[in-house]
Amino acid sequence: MAQLGVNIDHVATVRQARRTYEPDPIWAAALAELGGADGITVHLREDRRHIQDRDLRLLRETVTVKLNLELACADEVVEIACRTRPDQATLVPESRQEVTTEGGLDVVAQQSRLGAAIGRLRDAGIVVSLFLDADERQIDAGRGLGADAVELHTGQYALAAPGAARAAELEKLAHGAGLIVERGMTLHAGHGLTYHNVRPIAGLPKVCELNIGHSIVSRALMVGFQQAVREMKELIM
Repeated sequence: MAQLGVNIDHVATVRQARRTYEPDPIWAAALAELGGADGITVHLREDRRHIQDRDLRLLRETVTVKLNLELACADEVVEIACRTRPDQATLVPESRQEVTTEGGLDVVAQQSRLGAAIGRLRDAGIVVSLFLDADERQIDAGRGLGADAVELHTGQYALAAPGAARAAELEKLAHGAGLIVERGMTLHAGHGLTYHNVRPIAGLPKVCELNIGHSIVSRALMVGFQQAVREMKELIM
């Protein structure tokens, strides 16, 4: 059964829209835990558009489940990760212009830089995951750099229309998932997953972790954070 990592970035997005002190993502993390979350995920972006350094520091002090930090391969943020020591670091691509992460890392083109970051994070005792498309070359490159896990980018699956297009994307993900497991890495998945499309992804063989944020935060506006997390958890069981 896949574990549920709840991404609370967009709680901070609402706070930063007014640059005030509420809603506090620290409270959201606590409520997510009460709702059954197996992990808390946050992305400390270089431009600090939502999660702030203060948030990460307090989350490390208060979260009692797995803390997963998403980050770009940037020296400053890697240093913060090594100092804070989340349970897991997930390296992701990052662009100042994007609204949200638009695709997987290009490990093949950045092997030297990514290898150095992975080495620093692992030396700090942090499990390292890479956010990748279901591409054999990228998966093999990630394994060659010593990644512990791969989070499959499910964005294209989520955008595909129900029917043949979505089935084709699911088939690609299933193939990529098999490669990740064959290479001895832990299988994670995430991006764009909702209450309506999550079940087939949760059903991928040997998927260990799903990271879901926007859909849960959106649902929480209507039913509360604990209930929103509880409903998602029930869907992936």
